[in-house]
Amino acid sequence: MSKMQAIPEGTDGNPADLTLAQMAAALRARQLSSVALVRAFLTRIADRDPQIGAFVHVDRDGALAAAAAADVAFEGGQDNGPLQGIPVAIKDVIDVAGWPVRWGSSLWQHRVAMQDAAVVKNLREQGAVLLGVVATYEMATVGPDPSSLYAQPRNPWNADHITGGSSSGSAAAVAGGMAPLALGTDTGGSVRSPAAFCGVVGFKPTFDGFPMEGVMPLSQTLDHIGLLTQTAEDAAFAMTAMAGMPASEGQSEKLRVGFVRNWCDAQTVQAYDKAASDLSLIGASVTLVDLPDYAPLEDAACEVLLHEQVHNHWSEISRASDKVGRMLLDTMQAGRAVDDQTYAKGQAVVQDFAQQAEAAMAKFDVLILPTTLCPAERFDIFEDGKATWTPMRTIPFNMSGQPAISIPVGMQDGMPLGLQIVGARDDDMKVLQVAQMFERATDHSCQNPDFRAVDIAAAEAQ
Repeated sequence: MSKMQAIPEGTDGNPADLTLAQMAAALRARQLSSVALVRAFLTRIADRDPQIGAFVHVDRDGALAAAAAADVAFEGGQDNGPLQGIPVAIKDVIDVAGWPVRWGSSLWQHRVAMQDAAVVKNLREQGAVLLGVVATYEMATVGPDPSSLYAQPRNPWNADHITGGSSSGSAAAVAGGMAPLALGTDTGGSVRSPAAFCGVVGFKPTFDGFPMEGVMPLSQTLDHIGLLTQTAEDAAFAMTAMAGMPASEGQSEKLRVGFVRNWCDAQTVQAYDKAASDLSLIGASVTLVDLPDYAPLEDAACEVLLHEQVHNHWSEISRASDKVGRMLLDTMQAGRAVDDQTYAKGQAVVQDFAQQAEAAMAKFDVLILPTTLCPAERFDIFEDGKATWTPMRTIPFNMSGQPAISIPVGMQDGMPLGLQIVGARDDDMKVLQVAQMFERATDHSCQNPDFRAVDIAAAEAQ
């Protein structure tokens, strides 16, 4: 094996199994070429995605050309950033010039992005390699809807279960080992809940952490760009690269954790009690803290979201309502019922909660609580095309704009659960630091779906 092909120790020899930091180090040491790395992921996509369905567009030629350019840059001593040569998947609401970015909707099935979104431009400038477009719930709203543009991805842990949304393809691609990093969007939990359901990490930075130019608008009050990775370590690496944040430093004082146990429920609370215990065992001070009742916050946030969604998109949808799925149309009709007075009241609740949440953060470094109250549901409960509520604990932190991450916290009935860690606004690296502490102290992130049968069959077919 040549030096260029050598893979760092501690893996099974497939570069797609490296961490982001390992990939970056191997590329810079010329132990691994970006072309070889990208080919490994393209092979994974070809072998595994027929069972999962995360990708709705793969730019094989473009990815290999970008990888070759990254290798040439490395050979010439040019280093554009930590993500140079590393593959990334992009959610189907974030524009990539020349690609079909169709918002998961038949209404936009012929749409081709004219220019890169600001966050994609940043990735290109760093020399990252764009693999392709991954699925979303229709217009990043509700699903899985069998009447929308394409079938929704299957959960890599169990194909009978959903991935959650709306960053459904982003979570499935990462959980399926088909992309080491995927961009998503999060308006009410659309990065964090799919991460929880698929047993990966989903990070929503502080509001305006990434510019929204070139991203389909849903709710300007609540919209965030986020990212999904296999581990909290990878999320920290990606945020450091993409947002120019300094790497997290060690905890100098005793970590103060507020446990929002009043947002748990009886069916899953044991997993979160155990997480609080695990944090206390590594030296954190864990204190119970009550936040306001969840349901009124969710109601107010949904009123804001629906009103703004109607403002942004109803004019197009009303002219071609037969081209959108039933779930989206029902949601838009509900949004039309939210009048200006109700919207104003909802905005007042948003602002009030933001103040309450920030006051709570004066006493703690982070808050911990569930991401969702159950594992991923089965597909068959959505077969009638009606939206079905999946209980989450995410949207209040879109209201407050605080950084929040979902990381694996265990399993229930063979499916993953997620722990949510929330920090003060602009203290993103603290959230990532605590997530990494928890990750190192437990083995939850070491568990992955079993693709051995798929990989063996693919190898035998070659």
